[in-house]
Amino acid sequence: MSDDLRIAVVGVGKMGSFHVDSLTRRVRGARVTVVNDYSHLQAEKVAGRIGARTVADPFEAIGADDVDAVVLASPGFAHEKQVLACLERGIPVLCEKPLTMDGPSSYGVVKAQAESGRDLIQVGFMRRFDSEYVALRELIMSGSVGAPLMLHCTHRNPTVPDSFNSAMAMADSVVHEADCTRFLLGEEVAAVTVLRGTSTSAAPEGVSDPMLVLFETESGRLVTVESFVRTQVAYEVRTELVAEKGSATIGLDQNLVVKQAGRWGGTIAPDFVVRFGQAYDSQMQRWVDAARRGTIDGAGAWDGYAAAAICEAGVEAVRTGRRTEVKLEARP
Repeated sequence: MSDDLRIAVVGVGKMGSFHVDSLTRRVRGARVTVVNDYSHLQAEKVAGRIGARTVADPFEAIGADDVDAVVLASPGFAHEKQVLACLERGIPVLCEKPLTMDGPSSYGVVKAQAESGRDLIQVGFMRRFDSEYVALRELIMSGSVGAPLMLHCTHRNPTVPDSFNSAMAMADSVVHEADCTRFLLGEEVAAVTVLRGTSTSAAPEGVSDPMLVLFETESGRLVTVESFVRTQVAYEVRTELVAEKGSATIGLDQNLVVKQAGRWGGTIAPDFVVRFGQAYDSQMQRWVDAARRGTIDGAGAWDGYAAAAICEAGVEAVRTGRRTEVKLEARP
């Protein structure tokens, strides 16, 4: 393909608008030609800034003649049918997580792609493109610190809507740690346990926040995840590796530290876009380059399914308070 990859962006809220800006200003070899959103006014606003056209029906956007690939930033409940429409048309799609809303439907997408014989579905687990996560994975693979034994993860948000309950914290926040565990350790998660302790006064009644999540991998490695989505402070994501011959930590947010008049301090990222902006842009450039070749470069449909299965087990663990095994179907 000698010309720019022509892209439809479906869903242009905060995430989709960021992707449009990334594709327009910071990514080479691509341009957004079609914009779709359930809010026509929002679609017109975003499209007007870049000279794209708007389409009211997401499936019309996916099937448009001036579209070579699709970025899905629509609500999760819409992903299954939209991803399958991209697959049926035979064009690459970058789908924001979740791949679908549950394990069985995600597995159905995995099987549909396997039957097509082409890898066209990429799931937007952008941390795989963050320089610190990449460096930590390379450290593990090098063997220089010995075999990995444990991961300790922290996932904190400053605030979320009151509707964001304990199950949503698992499916929308902890899902990233589920994928990062698989990415860093190279194996599946076998079981999930959730401890629900004293909640912050900022949480609605009946919502457990923070929670402590424990992943057990197939080989017996342990991963702890602190999920705290109403810290009222900032967006903080950290991971510590504990290995046989050393340890390593990423996400310390030590960018600019200022000392002045007997005080010292710095700034913490206010949200996920600021913290992982470079990772989102790197992911998009890699996806565009791969899509121009008719394939993907990142987390695939199976990764999306595995994350969905882990989160399903996690939600069950939240509900019951019991250790819950992750049920994965056979990989096609």
